[in-house]
Amino acid sequence: MAELSTTSDTLTTAKAQPVRRKRIKISNIVDHAVLIAGAVLMLLPVVMVFLTTGFEDTDILRNGLRIDVGPHMGENFSNAMFERSGFTEAITGMRMLTNSLILGVGFALGKIAISLLAAYAIVYFRLRFATLAFWIIFTTLLLPLEVRILPSYEAIQRLGMTNTYGGLIIPLIASATATFFFRQFLMSVPEELAEAARIDGAGPVKFFIDILVPLSRTMIAAIFIIMFVFGWNQYLWPTMITTEESMFTLVRGIKQIVAVLEGGTIPEYGKSLALAIIAMIPPVLIVVFFQNWFVKGLTESDK
Repeated sequence: MAELSTTSDTLTTAKAQPVRRKRIKISNIVDHAVLIAGAVLMLLPVVMVFLTTGFEDTDILRNGLRIDVGPHMGENFSNAMFERSGFTEAITGMRMLTNSLILGVGFALGKIAISLLAAYAIVYFRLRFATLAFWIIFTTLLLPLEVRILPSYEAIQRLGMTNTYGGLIIPLIASATATFFFRQFLMSVPEELAEAARIDGAGPVKFFIDILVPLSRTMIAAIFIIMFVFGWNQYLWPTMITTEESMFTLVRGIKQIVAVLEGGTIPEYGKSLALAIIAMIPPVLIVVFFQNWFVKGLTESDK
């Protein structure tokens, strides 16, 4: 009975106490308002471009971007993907999309392979000038593509690699940034793993493939996202290295479609805007679906 009485008193006291509501801080409201405003400012132009794809080229030329839905949206997207265009009638949106995917994926995988091997050699091979070699690699950040574009173009032209996927990808795959991130990550791997692998008879290649590559998968995913988006958005190098329309990427093709305003010819604004929307989709999907890997990969090097 005493226990029942004590329990009853406790329940009564708990009911009598008022429930404290969590106060909403003004700073949180301001932070969310700023984030929402920034998101709206970023998405509004994209929404306007998407809605404008539903109108005819003459209407877009006369009135600019629209905020209402037009009747030709499906037609413009279909023409953008499957209609042959260009001077040679040899290029479609699907072909340009394929070229961009090959460039983006090849660019990212090439940078990952070269940078991971370079970082592995710098960290695990006792080279006398390893630190100096790393800083020489790192200083190449001061030499972007725009600085070395003429010698790179001349080299590719002499090798006969213009209008090829190799000519698009190979000159761009060396990356000081990716080498730096992989080096920082490999330096955080415990030395005991290398010693255990050495005791078990694993050579440098086996240790690299069986241990370091699986451990680096999150960093590889993060670097892949960064490099894919960077390669996908390349415009200057594909413009110089490709002269055949069948090798045009999406970014190059959109510019080519808009730049035909000559005499009485109206640029295909609806088609180019549809291609612009299509060009946004792959990078956005990769960032959205792999954002957890992206954040985890960039923070693991701080361990």
